[in-house]
Amino acid sequence: MERTSLCLPVLLLLMHCSPCVPVTVSTNKHKVEVEEFSDAVLSCTFRTENDPYPRIEWKKTGKDVNFVYFNGQFKGSFEGRASIDGATVTLRRVTQEDAGEYRCEISAHLDAVNLGETNVTLKVLVPPHTPSCEIPASAVTGSVVQLLCRDQQSIPPATYSWFKDSKPISSPRHANATYQINSHTGILEFKSVAKEDSGRYSCLASNGVGLPKMCEGKHMTVEDVNVTAMVVVVVVVLLLVVVCGCGGLLLHRNGILTPGHRGSLDGISAV
Repeated sequence: MERTSLCLPVLLLLMHCSPCVPVTVSTNKHKVEVEEFSDAVLSCTFRTENDPYPRIEWKKTGKDVNFVYFNGQFKGSFEGRASIDGATVTLRRVTQEDAGEYRCEISAHLDAVNLGETNVTLKVLVPPHTPSCEIPASAVTGSVVQLLCRDQQSIPPATYSWFKDSKPISSPRHANATYQINSHTGILEFKSVAKEDSGRYSCLASNGVGLPKMCEGKHMTVEDVNVTAMVVVVVVVLLLVVVCGCGGLLLHRNGILTPGHRGSLDGISAV
């Protein structure tokens, strides 16, 4: 009798707690990375206690929460380019606008704990575009010269390699090198450019997604300072200064620029 009286509370406790098993929702891949314009599979699986037909919802979260799948239909930009199998969603031809955080929500109204969810992050990879290159047409020996290469659209960010006359320029291995290459910013800098640095330069952008892209090569000519031309310019400027100075002095001596001369002119005008 005592044994029966002890078992009864335990049985009642088990019966009370058994419906408390929550909805189980999971994904086999919390982070999904796909190339732009390919398909993305956002996995979501669930297990309910009593409800065989729970409500399935997908939302894109962030600053604003937007429905992806609701009431058995895809919404907004996902309409017509997405499909669902169970609770797993496939987005077709994804773009950068599709990148972000997604949440799969399962609502089982017949279960005691009737809501479960899981999150999936979608990252859309973009292959390199043809980089924009800034290569000066000419430079003076001994000056600092920078060649620039940029691709602002690739994801992940591109790294850059420089070529001279179709041959790769290796990164300098010693501190006193005459040039530096930053593969992350795309800058090739000559600390003191020399005539032998003349050539046709081009830049290659790559990020491990798709094929690398190269900008059109441009020729840079390095020349010595034209000392003769500089001397001629200086002499011409000095001559102009001397001529102007002498002319002004002669005019002053002849009284043309004196106040009295202006007065006589005013008197003549008055007559």
